[in-house]
Amino acid sequence: MSGSKTLRVGIAGLGAVGLDVAKRLLEGIPGLMLAAVAVRDAGKARKSLPQIGDAVALRTIATLADDCDIVVECLPPALFREIATSVIDKGRVFMPLSVAQLLENWDLVDRAKQKGARIVVPTGALLGLDAVRAAAESGIKSVTMITRKPPAGLEGAPHLVKNDISVKNLSQPLKVFDGSARDGAKGFPANVNVAAALSLAGIGPDKTRLEIWADPAQTRNVHRIEVEAEAARFSMTIEGVPSANPRTGRLVAPSTIAALRGLVSTLKIGS
Repeated sequence: MSGSKTLRVGIAGLGAVGLDVAKRLLEGIPGLMLAAVAVRDAGKARKSLPQIGDAVALRTIATLADDCDIVVECLPPALFREIATSVIDKGRVFMPLSVAQLLENWDLVDRAKQKGARIVVPTGALLGLDAVRAAAESGIKSVTMITRKPPAGLEGAPHLVKNDISVKNLSQPLKVFDGSARDGAKGFPANVNVAAALSLAGIGPDKTRLEIWADPAQTRNVHRIEVEAEAARFSMTIEGVPSANPRTGRLVAPSTIAALRGLVSTLKIGS
């Protein structure tokens, strides 16, 4: 999608990440324009983004992709499939930020192929996906991700509720999950989208191992990745600053913008 054509972007959801992405697009990025948004509370959205209704169209989830080339999903997990099918069935580019939900709706990949659509997953609040993808071309033996988050960023996760695990008033780190990335995505759908993206870049969600710790000493979302591959052995650590939504890092919005730029830039760096 490079060239002189301007890519019309739609954003589904204007929470902490969606609003940040919207504002960055409105500031002006060559080859990109914010065409429309879909929100649950139009009045609140207009207060945050006065351009809605004027330069930016207000749409429903079902109609957002009508006049957009690409739709960025920034919605609660429960709305993922509704927006995904709407975008894919219109043959558009779908950019999900709730990547964990993609594992739960894998049939959408075949559906996108049938409809001539694309699914583009941004790196998000992670690092090293290029290295993992490159290593996967020659074979990966193991991938482990160890996540440490402030307890507030994990509260309410289905895995914690189901297993009656409390992360309140912790005085020391507590390991709340140890298993596959697929099971982690089910148990923490709003917390470990990075693990889902990592698994898709490497050896898959069932073979990728994930540990999640609630750590009261942490003020950042810390992700450590360890990879053993045929071509290399490497480990990486990132300490992300939480956004206004403690479940999401501040790096997610800039990563989304970088992914959008990659769709229209003449020069693209990285695989």
